[in-house]
Amino acid sequence: MHDLVIETREHDLGGGFKVGRVLPFRQRRMVGPFIFFDRMGPHDLPAPIPQRIDVRPHPHIGLSTVTYLFEGQMTHRDSLGVEQDILPGALNWMTAGSGISHSERFDGMRSQGGRMDGIQAWVAVPEANEEDAPAFDHYASDALPLFSENGMSGRLIAGSAFGMSSPAKTHSPLFYADVALQSDARMALPAEHPERAAYIVSGLVEHEGQRYKAGQMLVFAPGGAPELKALGNARLMVLGGEPLGTRHIWWNFVSSRKERIEQAKADWLAGRIALPEHDSSEFIPLPQTVA
Repeated sequence: MHDLVIETREHDLGGGFKVGRVLPFRQRRMVGPFIFFDRMGPHDLPAPIPQRIDVRPHPHIGLSTVTYLFEGQMTHRDSLGVEQDILPGALNWMTAGSGISHSERFDGMRSQGGRMDGIQAWVAVPEANEEDAPAFDHYASDALPLFSENGMSGRLIAGSAFGMSSPAKTHSPLFYADVALQSDARMALPAEHPERAAYIVSGLVEHEGQRYKAGQMLVFAPGGAPELKALGNARLMVLGGEPLGTRHIWWNFVSSRKERIEQAKADWLAGRIALPEHDSSEFIPLPQTVA
Protein backbone atom coordinates (compact mmCIF):
# COMPACT_ATOMS: atom_id res chain seq x y z
CA MET A 1 0.00 0.00 0.00
CA HIS A 2 1.02 3.63 -0.34
CA ASP A 3 1.11 5.89 2.70
CA LEU A 4 1.10 9.27 0.96
CA VAL A 5 0.32 10.96 -2.36
CA ILE A 6 2.28 14.16 -3.02
CA GLU A 7 0.90 16.68 -5.48
CA THR A 8 3.24 18.83 -7.58
CA ARG A 9 3.46 22.49 -6.53
CA GLU A 10 4.55 25.15 -9.02
CA HIS A 11 7.79 26.95 -8.15
CA ASP A 12 9.59 29.73 -10.04
CA LEU A 13 13.37 29.26 -10.12
CA GLY A 14 13.74 32.96 -10.95
CA GLY A 15 13.58 34.64 -14.32
CA GLY A 16 10.29 32.96 -15.13
CA PHE A 17 11.44 29.33 -15.49
CA LYS A 18 8.83 27.33 -13.60
CA VAL A 19 9.25 23.81 -12.21
CA GLY A 20 6.95 21.37 -10.50
CA ARG A 21 8.28 20.80 -6.97
CA VAL A 22 7.51 17.45 -5.37
CA LEU A 23 10.18 16.96 -2.66
CA PRO A 24 10.72 18.18 -0.02
CA PHE A 25 7.11 18.08 1.19
CA ARG A 26 5.91 19.11 4.65
CA GLN A 27 4.63 15.60 5.41
CA ARG A 28 7.55 13.81 3.78
CA ARG A 29 10.94 15.48 3.59
CA MET A 30 12.81 12.56 2.02
CA VAL A 31 12.35 9.21 0.28
CA GLY A 32 15.46 7.17 1.02
CA PRO A 33 18.31 9.62 0.39
CA PHE A 34 16.24 11.69 -2.12
CA ILE A 35 15.63 15.09 -0.52
CA PHE A 36 14.63 17.15 -3.55
CA PHE A 37 12.69 16.38 -6.72
CA ASP A 38 11.70 18.95 -9.37
CA ARG A 39 10.01 18.39 -12.72
CA MET A 40 11.59 20.80 -15.21
CA GLY A 41 8.81 21.02 -17.77
CA PRO A 42 7.40 20.17 -20.14
CA HIS A 43 8.07 23.63 -21.56
CA ASP A 44 8.00 24.78 -25.16
CA LEU A 45 10.70 27.45 -25.21
CA PRO A 46 10.45 29.88 -28.13
CA ALA A 47 13.61 31.03 -29.92
CA PRO A 48 15.73 32.74 -28.91
CA ILE A 49 15.62 31.41 -25.34
CA PRO A 50 16.25 34.39 -23.03
CA GLN A 51 19.26 34.20 -20.73
CA ARG A 52 17.12 35.33 -17.80
CA ILE A 53 15.63 31.83 -17.51
CA ASP A 54 19.07 30.17 -17.29
CA VAL A 55 20.04 28.89 -13.86
CA ARG A 56 22.91 31.22 -12.96
CA PRO A 57 25.89 30.07 -10.86
CA HIS A 58 24.85 29.07 -7.35
CA PRO A 59 26.40 27.00 -4.52
CA HIS A 60 25.73 23.61 -2.93
CA ILE A 61 27.04 21.63 0.05
CA GLY A 62 26.34 18.17 1.44
CA LEU A 63 24.39 16.63 -1.46
CA SER A 64 24.57 15.27 -4.99
CA THR A 65 22.62 16.94 -7.78
CA VAL A 66 21.15 14.45 -10.21
CA THR A 67 20.04 15.83 -13.59
CA TYR A 68 18.15 13.68 -16.10
CA LEU A 69 16.38 15.00 -19.20
CA PHE A 70 13.49 13.59 -21.22
CA GLU A 71 13.76 16.29 -23.91
CA GLY A 72 15.93 19.31 -24.66
CA GLN A 73 19.49 20.16 -23.70
CA MET A 74 21.29 21.98 -20.89
CA THR A 75 24.91 23.05 -20.44
CA HIS A 76 26.44 22.41 -17.03
CA ARG A 77 29.46 24.41 -15.83
CA ASP A 78 30.96 24.11 -12.35
CA SER A 79 33.78 25.39 -10.17
CA LEU A 80 35.83 22.24 -10.84
CA GLY A 81 36.22 23.52 -14.40
CA VAL A 82 33.78 20.99 -15.88
CA GLU A 83 31.67 21.99 -18.87
CA GLN A 84 29.22 19.31 -19.97
CA ASP A 85 26.21 19.26 -22.29
CA ILE A 86 23.31 17.27 -20.82
CA LEU A 87 21.25 15.32 -23.35
CA PRO A 88 18.11 13.17 -22.92
CA GLY A 89 18.77 9.82 -21.26
CA ALA A 90 22.18 10.82 -19.90
CA LEU A 91 22.99 11.31 -16.22
CA ASN A 92 24.80 14.22 -14.63
CA TRP A 93 25.80 13.40 -11.04
CA MET A 94 27.54 16.28 -9.25
CA THR A 95 28.61 15.76 -5.64
CA ALA A 96 28.89 19.03 -3.76
CA GLY A 97 30.75 17.74 -0.70
CA SER A 98 32.33 20.62 1.20
CA GLY A 99 31.25 23.14 -1.45
CA ILE A 100 30.81 23.64 -5.18
CA SER A 101 29.05 26.08 -7.49
CA HIS A 102 27.51 25.43 -10.88
CA SER A 103 25.25 26.85 -13.57
CA GLU A 104 22.79 25.22 -15.93
CA ARG A 105 22.10 27.11 -19.13
CA PHE A 106 20.19 26.63 -22.36
CA ASP A 107 23.14 27.40 -24.64
CA GLY A 108 22.56 24.39 -26.90
CA MET A 109 18.92 25.32 -27.49
CA ARG A 110 19.12 29.10 -27.34
CA SER A 111 19.07 29.99 -31.03
CA GLN A 112 16.44 27.50 -32.18
CA GLY A 113 14.30 27.04 -29.03
CA GLY A 114 12.50 23.75 -28.47
CA ARG A 115 10.89 21.49 -25.91
CA MET A 116 12.45 21.13 -22.48
CA ASP A 117 11.53 18.45 -19.93
CA GLY A 118 13.36 16.51 -17.25
CA ILE A 119 13.96 15.91 -13.56
CA GLN A 120 16.36 17.64 -11.19
CA ALA A 121 16.81 15.59 -8.02
CA TRP A 122 19.05 16.00 -5.00
CA VAL A 123 20.42 13.02 -3.10
CA ALA A 124 21.69 13.50 0.43
CA VAL A 125 24.93 11.75 1.34
CA PRO A 126 25.89 9.92 4.56
CA GLU A 127 27.31 12.12 7.32
CA ALA A 128 30.75 10.62 6.73
CA ASN A 129 30.72 11.96 3.15
CA GLU A 130 29.27 15.43 3.71
CA GLU A 131 32.70 17.08 3.68
CA ASP A 132 34.18 15.03 0.82
CA ALA A 133 35.95 16.87 -1.97
CA PRO A 134 33.47 17.97 -4.64
CA ALA A 135 33.24 15.75 -7.72
CA PHE A 136 31.43 15.47 -11.04
CA ASP A 137 30.48 12.41 -13.06
CA HIS A 138 28.69 12.19 -16.40
CA TYR A 139 27.19 9.02 -17.86
CA ALA A 140 26.02 8.97 -21.48
CA SER A 141 22.64 7.36 -22.11
CA ASP A 142 24.23 4.23 -23.61
CA ALA A 143 26.28 3.71 -20.42
CA LEU A 144 23.16 3.13 -18.29
CA PRO A 145 21.48 -0.31 -18.20
CA LEU A 146 18.24 -0.86 -20.11
CA PHE A 147 15.57 -3.40 -19.19
CA SER A 148 12.45 -4.71 -20.91
CA GLU A 149 9.92 -7.33 -19.78
CA ASN A 150 6.17 -7.91 -20.16
CA GLY A 151 5.27 -4.44 -21.40
CA MET A 152 7.65 -2.68 -19.01
CA SER A 153 10.83 -1.07 -20.32
CA GLY A 154 13.21 1.51 -18.99
CA ARG A 155 16.63 2.72 -17.96
CA LEU A 156 18.24 2.20 -14.55
CA ILE A 157 19.76 5.60 -13.88
CA ALA A 158 21.45 4.90 -10.54
CA GLY A 159 21.70 2.26 -7.85
CA SER A 160 20.33 -1.28 -7.97
CA ALA A 161 16.88 -2.56 -8.96
CA PHE A 162 15.16 -5.01 -11.31
CA GLY A 163 18.10 -7.41 -11.00
CA MET A 164 20.73 -4.99 -12.30
CA SER A 165 23.07 -2.24 -11.14
CA SER A 166 23.92 1.13 -12.68
CA PRO A 167 27.59 2.15 -13.09
CA ALA A 168 26.82 5.54 -11.52
CA LYS A 169 28.85 6.15 -8.36
CA THR A 170 26.64 6.62 -5.31
CA HIS A 171 27.30 6.98 -1.57
CA SER A 172 24.48 4.90 -0.11
CA PRO A 173 22.04 2.15 -1.20
CA LEU A 174 19.40 3.59 -3.55
CA PHE A 175 17.58 3.13 -6.83
CA TYR A 176 16.45 5.55 -9.53
CA ALA A 177 14.88 4.49 -12.82
CA ASP A 178 12.96 5.85 -15.82
CA VAL A 179 10.19 3.35 -16.65
CA ALA A 180 7.72 3.16 -19.55
CA LEU A 181 4.64 0.95 -19.21
CA GLN A 182 2.45 -0.17 -22.09
CA SER A 183 -1.29 -0.21 -21.53
CA ASP A 184 -2.28 -2.80 -18.87
CA ALA A 185 1.37 -3.58 -18.06
CA ARG A 186 2.25 -3.99 -14.40
CA MET A 187 5.35 -3.01 -12.45
CA ALA A 188 6.35 -4.05 -8.93
CA LEU A 189 8.48 -1.66 -6.89
CA PRO A 190 11.76 -3.26 -5.78
CA ALA A 191 11.27 -5.10 -2.49
CA GLU A 192 14.92 -4.80 -1.41
CA HIS A 193 14.72 -1.06 -0.67
CA PRO A 194 12.89 0.08 2.49
CA GLU A 195 11.72 3.48 1.17
CA ARG A 196 10.21 3.76 -2.32
CA ALA A 197 8.20 6.17 -4.42
CA ALA A 198 6.86 6.46 -7.95
CA TYR A 199 6.40 9.79 -9.74
CA ILE A 200 4.00 9.73 -12.69
CA VAL A 201 5.59 11.57 -15.63
CA SER A 202 2.72 10.91 -18.05
CA GLY A 203 -0.38 8.77 -18.32
CA LEU A 204 -2.56 7.16 -15.69
CA VAL A 205 -1.72 4.32 -13.31
CA GLU A 206 -3.75 2.23 -10.91
CA HIS A 207 -2.71 1.04 -7.46
CA GLU A 208 -5.02 -1.01 -5.23
CA GLY A 209 -8.07 0.09 -7.20
CA GLN A 210 -7.27 3.82 -7.13
CA ARG A 211 -6.25 5.88 -10.17
CA TYR A 212 -3.37 8.33 -10.18
CA LYS A 213 -2.32 10.89 -12.79
CA ALA A 214 0.73 12.73 -14.10
CA GLY A 215 2.36 15.04 -11.58
CA GLN A 216 1.56 12.88 -8.54
CA MET A 217 4.17 11.01 -6.47
CA LEU A 218 3.06 7.90 -4.61
CA VAL A 219 5.17 7.15 -1.53
CA PHE A 220 4.88 3.56 -0.36
CA ALA A 221 4.94 2.04 3.10
CA PRO A 222 7.90 -0.26 3.86
CA GLY A 223 7.59 -3.92 3.04
CA GLY A 224 6.35 -5.99 0.14
CA ALA A 225 6.53 -5.13 -3.54
CA PRO A 226 3.75 -2.61 -4.32
CA GLU A 227 2.38 -3.02 -7.84
CA LEU A 228 1.29 -0.36 -10.32
CA LYS A 229 -0.81 -1.00 -13.44
CA ALA A 230 -0.78 1.33 -16.46
CA LEU A 231 -4.16 2.53 -17.75
CA GLY A 232 -2.99 3.32 -21.27
CA ASN A 233 0.68 4.06 -21.92
CA ALA A 234 2.43 5.62 -18.91
CA ARG A 235 5.88 6.81 -17.88
CA LEU A 236 7.20 6.81 -14.31
CA MET A 237 10.28 7.76 -12.36
CA VAL A 238 10.79 5.30 -9.50
CA LEU A 239 13.16 6.09 -6.66
CA GLY A 240 14.13 5.37 -3.08
CA GLY A 241 16.64 3.59 -0.91
CA GLU A 242 17.99 3.47 2.62
CA PRO A 243 17.06 6.41 4.86
CA LEU A 244 19.99 8.51 6.08
CA GLY A 245 18.46 10.26 9.07
CA THR A 246 17.39 13.86 9.49
CA ARG A 247 18.79 16.47 7.11
CA HIS A 248 18.43 20.23 7.26
CA ILE A 249 17.81 22.05 4.00
CA TRP A 250 18.08 25.78 3.36
CA TRP A 251 18.13 27.15 -0.18
CA ASN A 252 20.76 25.01 -1.99
CA PHE A 253 22.44 23.69 1.14
CA VAL A 254 21.85 20.30 2.78
CA SER A 255 23.52 19.12 5.98
CA SER A 256 23.03 16.97 9.06
CA ARG A 257 24.13 20.03 11.08
CA LYS A 258 22.36 23.39 11.18
CA GLU A 259 25.59 25.22 11.99
CA ARG A 260 27.20 23.86 8.80
CA ILE A 261 24.45 25.50 6.76
CA GLU A 262 25.14 28.80 8.55
CA GLN A 263 28.80 28.43 7.58
CA ALA A 264 27.85 27.80 3.95
CA LYS A 265 25.72 30.94 3.92
CA ALA A 266 28.66 32.96 5.21
CA ASP A 267 31.03 31.33 2.69
CA TRP A 268 28.83 32.21 -0.30
CA LEU A 269 28.26 35.74 0.97
CA ALA A 270 32.01 36.26 1.38
CA GLY A 271 32.95 34.72 -1.98
CA ARG A 272 34.77 31.76 -0.44
CA ILE A 273 33.01 29.26 -2.76
CA ALA A 274 34.57 29.67 -6.20
CA LEU A 275 32.47 30.42 -9.25
CA PRO A 276 32.56 28.23 -12.40
CA GLU A 277 35.75 28.91 -14.33
CA HIS A 278 33.88 29.51 -17.60
CA ASP A 279 30.82 31.21 -16.11
CA SER A 280 31.93 33.75 -13.51
CA SER A 281 30.39 37.01 -14.76
CA GLU A 282 27.22 36.63 -12.66
CA PHE A 283 25.80 34.56 -9.82
CA ILE A 284 22.69 34.14 -7.69
CA PRO A 285 23.16 36.14 -4.47
CA LEU A 286 22.38 34.64 -1.08
CA PRO A 287 18.62 35.11 -0.53
CA GLN A 288 17.37 37.01 2.50
CA THR A 289 14.66 34.44 3.07
CA VAL A 290 13.78 31.08 1.54
CA ALA A 291 10.18 30.20 0.77
